[in-house]
Amino acid sequence: MLSRKASCNTHGQDSYYFLGWEEYKKNPYDEVKNPNGIIQMGLAENQLSLDLVESWLESNPEATGFTNGGSTFRDIALFQDYHGLPAFKNALAGFMARIRENKVSFDPNKLVLTAGTTSANEILMFCLAERGDAFLVPTPYYPGFDRDLKWRTEVEIVPVHRSSSNGFKITESAMEEAFEHARNQLNRTVKGLLITSPSNPLGTTMTRHELDQIIHFANTRNLHVISDEIYSGTVFDSLSFVSIAELALQHKDSHNKNDLSSRVHMVYSLSKDLGLPGFRAGVIYSQNEAVVSAATKMSSFGLVSSQTQHLLSSMLSDEKFVRKYISENRTRIKNRKQMLFSGLQDLGIKCLNSNAGLFCWVDMKKFLKSNTFNAEMELWRRLIYEVGWNVSPGSSFHCIEPGWFRVCFANMDERTMTVALRRVRAFVDRFF
Repeated sequence: MLSRKASCNTHGQDSYYFLGWEEYKKNPYDEVKNPNGIIQMGLAENQLSLDLVESWLESNPEATGFTNGGSTFRDIALFQDYHGLPAFKNALAGFMARIRENKVSFDPNKLVLTAGTTSANEILMFCLAERGDAFLVPTPYYPGFDRDLKWRTEVEIVPVHRSSSNGFKITESAMEEAFEHARNQLNRTVKGLLITSPSNPLGTTMTRHELDQIIHFANTRNLHVISDEIYSGTVFDSLSFVSIAELALQHKDSHNKNDLSSRVHMVYSLSKDLGLPGFRAGVIYSQNEAVVSAATKMSSFGLVSSQTQHLLSSMLSDEKFVRKYISENRTRIKNRKQMLFSGLQDLGIKCLNSNAGLFCWVDMKKFLKSNTFNAEMELWRRLIYEVGWNVSPGSSFHCIEPGWFRVCFANMDERTMTVALRRVRAFVDRFF
C-alpha cells in the first residue's frame, strides 16, 4: 500500500559501503568492553580537533543563546525564514574564504543554507535537471551520491572512469566518452558534471590543469559544473588548493547572464572541516540568481536550526579561534594520515599519494585471489570478520579496478589506530 518511491529499492543502502556499517554496529570495538570487536574505519568523520571546539564552547557559553536573558532566546526560538540568519551567513562566507587562503571571496547573498551537503546536492539536482536527465560524475566517487543525486530526483549518474595509470586524474577523453555514452547509448540529456575536490575517496585535490579541462569541456557543451568541496579545509600537504569558485570568477562576463560563471556551483558544509556532521550545516554557493532563488525556496524542507546558526556565527566570527583551528586541524590530520600511511607502508601495502581528506586510498590487490570484484568482496569479508576492520571496498565507490579500499583514520584515537595496525600486521603475517 506504499507509494512507488517508498517501495522501490533504489536508495543505495544495499551498497557494501553501508553494509559494512551494519556489521560494525553488531560488534563495535571498545578497548575495555569489547577489545575483539570491529574497528570502524569506514566512517569519514573528523574527531581529531573536537577538543578545540569543546574548549571554545567552554570559554563562550553565551554562544548557545540561553545564558544571557530572554531576548536572545526568543530571537532564535521563534520563527525564522529560510533565508538564514545574516550573522551566520556573513561568518560562514568569511570562513570559506579563509580556508581558501582568501584567494576568492564569497557574497553572503549568494549562499543558500542547507541541512548538510546531502541536502545541498539534491537541491541542485532538482534545480538543474529533469527526471531522466544525467550528470557525469568521475569515479571513484562517494557511494552516498547514488542516494543523494538519484533517489528522489530520478536523475541518472553516468560515470567518468578514472584509473590508477595516471593517479586517478580526470582526462578530457574520459569525459567525452562518458558524454557520448550518455547521449547515444543511454539516450540521456546530460545537464552537467559533479566533481569532488578534495576527492572522497582519493584524498587528492584537483590540479588547476584538471579544473581547466573540466571548465573547457563544460563550456563547449553548455553544461553545469557542481564542485563538492566539503573537504577543502582538510588539505594538509599543499596550500595551493584551487576552488571552482576561483575559476568561475575568471569566466564571469558582466554583459552575459548566461556565461559560464552562471553554470558553476559549489557545495560545502562544516561536517568535515569542523567535525560537526550532527549540526547539519551545509551551503550552496552560486553566481546564478535563479538557482539561488529556487534553491532557497527548496531549502525550507531541510533548514539549519536557528540555535545552530547562532552558535556557529559566534564561533566562526572569532578570528583568533578560526586561525588557530585551521592550522592545528591541518597538522593533526597530516600526522594521523602519516601514521596510517607509514604503518601500511612498513607492511608492503601501498597507498595513493594524497594531500587531503580523512582517509587513505589503499591498494590491496596483492591480497586478491584473482583480479576480480568477487575476489575483492572475499577480501572485504576477511578484513571485517578476521581482521576486525570495517573498511570500504573500491567497488562501492564504482572504481573500475578491483583491490582498492578506502581506510579512514580521523574518527578514532591514536590508541585505536595502533590496535588497527597491529591487527593488519597479524593478517599480513598469516597471509604470507
